[in-house]
Amino acid sequence: MTATSAESNRLSAPSHPQRWLILGVICLAQLTVLLDNTVLNVAIPSLTRELDASTADVQWMINAYSLVQSGLLLTAGSSADRYGRKKMLITGLALFGIGSLVAGLAQSSAQLIAARAGMGVGGALLMTTTLAVVVQIFDETERVKAIGIWSTVSSLGFAVGPLIGGVMLDHFWWGAIFLINIPVAVIGLVAVARLVPESKNPSGERPDLLGAVLSTIGMAAVVYAIISGPGDGWTSGQVLLTAFVGVAVLTGFVLWELHIPYPMLDMHFFRNQKFIGAVAGAILVAFGMGGSLFLLTQQLQFVLGYGPLEAGLRTAPLALSVVALNLTGLGARLVPKLGTPVTIASGMGLLAAGLGAIALLGGDGYAGTLLGLLVMGAGIALAMPAMANAIMSAIPPEKAGVGAGVNGTLAECGNGLGVAVLGAVLNSRFAALVPSAVGAASLPAALAAASGDAERQRITDAFSSGLETSMLVGAVAVLAGGLLAAVLLRRAERGESDRADRAGRQLGDAAAM
Repeated sequence: MTATSAESNRLSAPSHPQRWLILGVICLAQLTVLLDNTVLNVAIPSLTRELDASTADVQWMINAYSLVQSGLLLTAGSSADRYGRKKMLITGLALFGIGSLVAGLAQSSAQLIAARAGMGVGGALLMTTTLAVVVQIFDETERVKAIGIWSTVSSLGFAVGPLIGGVMLDHFWWGAIFLINIPVAVIGLVAVARLVPESKNPSGERPDLLGAVLSTIGMAAVVYAIISGPGDGWTSGQVLLTAFVGVAVLTGFVLWELHIPYPMLDMHFFRNQKFIGAVAGAILVAFGMGGSLFLLTQQLQFVLGYGPLEAGLRTAPLALSVVALNLTGLGARLVPKLGTPVTIASGMGLLAAGLGAIALLGGDGYAGTLLGLLVMGAGIALAMPAMANAIMSAIPPEKAGVGAGVNGTLAECGNGLGVAVLGAVLNSRFAALVPSAVGAASLPAALAAASGDAERQRITDAFSSGLETSMLVGAVAVLAGGLLAAVLLRRAERGESDRADRAGRQLGDAAAM
């Protein structure tokens, strides 16, 4: 898929004079949204104790946010293209701030889950518009660098959440991790209103409401089946029915998008191998990062005995390595030299190696975990900017909101699936090793019910074994995704080169006649 000449002209339009200040504003909004993907990880013990939350409750507290975001991102992107990206940024900040207030004052697991779902609505509007604005205000000479900074903030949001959560929990109650969003949302509202220019698709398209409903229900059903599998049994009627409903609804979503004249997601994008390759890589990077952080923070607290702040500090090297490498512009410099396929494959190979290091070396202490986190950070710093740029460059610029929605959907869906799938692998392994603890609602409950030190040691050893297995599963998935993405992107580049050569020969023949 290629842009028309008019689209190419818009793509290379002059940069906005205040582009770097605007980038700082929208990155602040982006960071706040992404922090809430992982900030709850270190609060799991507090939530388990103070809200009497089970493991399933905690997973839904995390997944309610990402699932609502995933379902609404495409609709939010389409709405931003039609009605204005600045308007959607302001609306998203307001909704996110209100949802954070409700979450911080929640008195039960059900209330917190509902508030997190509400925050996901605002987060969907924010995530689609931030990347779309970056594409609009930077010309093609600076766009890769700008997307690299945007990707750094995205990675930072996932990785630094446990650290910020640990600091807050060390001084305040768990609700403070949500209330801290409110002043950031207010600052963001003022800055966006004054600085960010309005932009929209001049032709406009009708919003696809049925598509939004179908995508939300379908993804929620699939992830619900994955979460319920270990407890209810993978062959139970409830799990199989939910999985079937999810797949059927998502199939209906695809058919509907192919049928209507104004689709939320143009399925013809998936004919572009460059787009497909970047999509596969983006999902699995988020899968490995989101799932590993969810499990690792529990390992650090429940098994190795660190407090929330200590656990957060010990996950910080992942964020620091991503920031250090991306702010030096390493990824932006390597993409032109190595090419997008090699850069993405190298990054995802490092991410897989980091997951493997945590699995094989992290059980006996923190040194192996530290090595794994640093290697993971290097991989993310290489892969994520290249993939975001590949996705956005495969979509026409007037569809920037939809393109950002696709990119955000992949990240959110990958993160939610990482938590669900790797959590399911751990729970299944744990249940096989300690059948007597299966009835416990959470790991702390299983430890509290243990009859003695020997039984408690057996339970923690089983959890560590489950963590090792789940991390290895994540490493294999990420490595396979990296190889697939590289192959598809290489084929796409060769196809583009062949078409350019043919066009050049045709022009030469015409000139000779």
